[in-house]
Amino acid sequence: MVAELLVQKLGPEKVSMRSDDIEVHSTDKWYASHPPDLVVFAESTEDVSNTLELAHRHKIPVTTRGAGVGYVGGCVPMKGGIALSLARMNRILELNPEDGVAVVQPGVITGDLQTAAQSLGWDYPPDPASLKECSIGGNIATNAGGPRCLKYGVTRNYVLGLQVVLPDGRVFKCGGRVHKNKTGFDLVGLFVGSEGMLGVVTAATLRLIPKPPARAMLAAVFPEFRMAAAAVQSILDAGHLPSALEITDDFTLRAARNRLGPEALPDGQAHLIVEIDGRPRAVDYEIDELEARLGKLGSTRIDRAEDEPSCEAIWKLRREFSYSLRDTGLTKLNEDIVVPRSKLVELVEFARRLEEMTGIPVACFGHAGDGNIHTNLMVANYDDPEVRADADRALDQLFTWVLENGGAITGEHGVGLAKKRWIEAALGDVNLDVHRAVKNALDPSGRLNPGKFLD
Repeated sequence: MVAELLVQKLGPEKVSMRSDDIEVHSTDKWYASHPPDLVVFAESTEDVSNTLELAHRHKIPVTTRGAGVGYVGGCVPMKGGIALSLARMNRILELNPEDGVAVVQPGVITGDLQTAAQSLGWDYPPDPASLKECSIGGNIATNAGGPRCLKYGVTRNYVLGLQVVLPDGRVFKCGGRVHKNKTGFDLVGLFVGSEGMLGVVTAATLRLIPKPPARAMLAAVFPEFRMAAAAVQSILDAGHLPSALEITDDFTLRAARNRLGPEALPDGQAHLIVEIDGRPRAVDYEIDELEARLGKLGSTRIDRAEDEPSCEAIWKLRREFSYSLRDTGLTKLNEDIVVPRSKLVELVEFARRLEEMTGIPVACFGHAGDGNIHTNLMVANYDDPEVRADADRALDQLFTWVLENGGAITGEHGVGLAKKRWIEAALGDVNLDVHRAVKNALDPSGRLNPGKFLD
């Protein structure tokens, strides 16, 4: 009956019960899977509003989906019902350098927005590693980050206004298109990072900045991880603010050499990428100073990139790290934990002890400048229930250590299903009560993205 009502409201081309559509919308890049009863392919705010109003009236669960490239099961429809796809809402509605804004639908691919803004001499800085396939709506849902967070901040820093459909189908707007706005509560901040549990974003007004006219990069190899981590702090202490500081451990480097060939990455137990941007003469001066500093700090090899193609070649190498880990044949539990930057070395040393205690290899790489290090447990035979239980116990140890050392269990992927069991320890009782109060105020029946960390 509900499918028939949706077809009447939306049209037959927007509602599907085909097995292949059901299968695609059952999972993301994490291992969990649960089929929806049907899929709605929304093409407008009206479509979303009609879907949520009908679902609210008939008490049907709705799980919203962007590009489906998340790592925590955030868009898995655990209670069945409707999988609400926003992939067709993929238009850039406005690019306005005079106001410094872009207005986009949630299905716009992040890299496409960057390319469009840069063609006008402007930029949208947030740059998740999956920027060529992830969507703005998904970025907003998880408050996504990326390598350039150190200098430019995360998605929340660029969201000026939102159009949101509430769980009962009502449409409202928060924020706006001005760059300063203290009118009422920060409802924009409430929805950014809410993982699809409070409402469905159907349009976003995003802040653009002038694109720096020049950039340059250094890729440095160190004999020890500790030396690379010390270089990170030395760079910042010297007054530099790179747009990115990426660090990689020995396990990841060995996997990358296996995938890309030994000539791609020279011997060494740590790899550090430094990117700077700005005015051309300033970049020329700063890259010289940074190269000299890295040499003095013990780097055994430094590759230098001073134009767009050579910078992109280094970033392409960095993006291959995750695929290199997959090539090992092990299941990669991609944990985007965050620690205070002073704890980087201690984190990797703990990861090595965790390997020894559990027999599970741990690969560490990521955003050294803000302490967001992807700590990947590489598990063999993960489908075996006993092995999975062992991996969960190892994650218990990892997350306990992270929280005891002032860190967070997720920096950019979100909680979803993958980190649900640790959310109480991460938030604490009072914080969790506040989360539930907000959820109950906006979605008292709990029908929007059910089964996740507030259930």
